[in-house]
Amino acid sequence: MKDISKNTMKSYRQSLIKKNLELRAQLIQSVRQFFKEKDYLEVETPHRIPAPAPETHMDAQESDGWFLHTSPEMCMKRLLAAGFSRLFQICRCFRKNERGGKHLPEFTMLEWYGKGDDYQDIMDQCEDLIRYVADIICVGLLCYQGETINLLGNWPRMTVSAAFQQYASVSMEDSLTKDRFDEIMVSEIEPNLGRGRPLFLYDYPASRGALARLKPQDPRLSERFELYICGIELCNGFSELNDPIEQRLRFEHEQAQRRLLGKSVYPMPETFLESLAEMPPAGGNALGLDRLVMLFANATQIDDVIAFIPEEL
Repeated sequence: MKDISKNTMKSYRQSLIKKNLELRAQLIQSVRQFFKEKDYLEVETPHRIPAPAPETHMDAQESDGWFLHTSPEMCMKRLLAAGFSRLFQICRCFRKNERGGKHLPEFTMLEWYGKGDDYQDIMDQCEDLIRYVADIICVGLLCYQGETINLLGNWPRMTVSAAFQQYASVSMEDSLTKDRFDEIMVSEIEPNLGRGRPLFLYDYPASRGALARLKPQDPRLSERFELYICGIELCNGFSELNDPIEQRLRFEHEQAQRRLLGKSVYPMPETFLESLAEMPPAGGNALGLDRLVMLFANATQIDDVIAFIPEEL
């Protein structure tokens, strides 16, 4: 058998996924065109920042005393506070200890924000965006691993509480009391979501609200949603919290949780908190572009839509 060097094998993998990389380029171009037509401003914000959002289960990569951003969210919200109204960004993001079939420590994120929007508006925009991309790439029908996904019409929306009632072994409230919410979401609920049609899961418990606004009519819930297609989580959107006092309290809670878990406790992002007082009501969304490419490329592994994976560097 012919001996193939390690470097040759690396090049061979890239040649095998050439069509996926071409599709990736087409998809990113179509995303940019969508937002250009909607009069959004494309922005670039720093990848290296002094303090990330201190979320319990999201670990930032250190960089010479600062951190590589896990998301451009805080800088983009500072732009909203500075008077910009419709923004989008496609950028690389970094998270430690994330490697798997759908995870990489360095990945590509699409984020967009709209002044005056709420999470229902952002869900509508998300539908429009993915249908726009589909019209360019596959003419309205998405086929993934033998399953046809109908992208036409209004996509169904289900509350998190209803999803627990339909698919889980315990109620949403019991899962929170027993500290099993994330476990049950992953093992019992997510595999059932977005089958046949994309599905928005919305109204997460307040404790899972992150940087989302609480529902005025029921503060036990946050105005947060995620989109699922074929059991794959694609995005995480909010009606954005713009109360600096409440956001500081949430960050302090997250810092305390990280301390209890023996994790690094990140500095408080003071410049972001100062800007929140000037930020108008807005909605926003963070969408994993690598996963969206996976769906359109009919790929089960994120490696199959990435030119270079960490193990090749």
